[in-house]
Amino acid sequence: MTTLHIQTPLLEHRSLSAQLDKQVWLKMESSQPSGSFKLRGIGVLCQRAVAKGATHLVCPSGGNAGFAAAVSGAALGVRTTILVPQTTPETVRQAIRAIGAELIVEGGVWDDTNQAALRLCDQPGAVYIPPFDHPDIWDGNATLIDEAASQSQFDVVICSVGGGGLLSGIVQGLHRNGLAHVPVIAVETEGAASLQAAMQAGELVTLPAITSIASTLGARRVAQQAFDWTRRHDIRSITVSDAQAVDACLRFANDMRTLVEPACGAALAVAYQYPDLLTEFKKPLIVVCGGIGVDLVKLQAWNNLEPA
Repeated sequence: MTTLHIQTPLLEHRSLSAQLDKQVWLKMESSQPSGSFKLRGIGVLCQRAVAKGATHLVCPSGGNAGFAAAVSGAALGVRTTILVPQTTPETVRQAIRAIGAELIVEGGVWDDTNQAALRLCDQPGAVYIPPFDHPDIWDGNATLIDEAASQSQFDVVICSVGGGGLLSGIVQGLHRNGLAHVPVIAVETEGAASLQAAMQAGELVTLPAITSIASTLGARRVAQQAFDWTRRHDIRSITVSDAQAVDACLRFANDMRTLVEPACGAALAVAYQYPDLLTEFKKPLIVVCGGIGVDLVKLQAWNNLEPA
């Protein structure tokens, strides 16, 4: 079956490599047709659902997962409905509508949006497409490591964590490529750190609210699968501030001429602002997860909120 995602470039960040005396690799998921890594997992889930008879894809999402589902639905030629909370920016809503998906704005928070999506799935042929918590999504996201393992060698993976779909896929990919010994540095922003809360508590924790501007990392409760992996794999959890994530986005834009969301800037902040975390490694791989909810105006506005 032809995949909906593309093989993305693995680029060396030459200035960081020189500065840190390492080979710093960038897996450029921002170049996916959906603008983020989400097309890997969401695409696989949508393809498999349609192959089983689905005629209507329903996805509740604040942005990137919904856009990936819309891209998938258009490619597969099936009806697609994306439900977003009222907090989703108009630019993201327009991007989803522009490729032919039906867009419904429902609820002040994602939990309300999700309940509305589940009700829609009562219709014949309709299939629920979750943003991150499904085995097909993890399987699709694991292709990122399948590719990276064939492109170069690396000795640690740095990724942002929201609901845990990317993290689950990365670790699955490491294990299926004989790389179970490679650690993962899992990065969250303060105010959206549901994985770190779970690791500290020894069980899943539901955050009372998301207070980070990195709204696409805004899962109040991380996926069980992601938490389970922390007990079977070397996963190192850290948090960065919103200001540090935004600063990393700006530095990355200057260095690589690529715009990414603060949710992606969180992972980049490790190399830019916490190089000591990489002391033991020589070939770190940073997943540049991308995101469509960013533009120059937003980035400058975020940068003016507080000093880095």
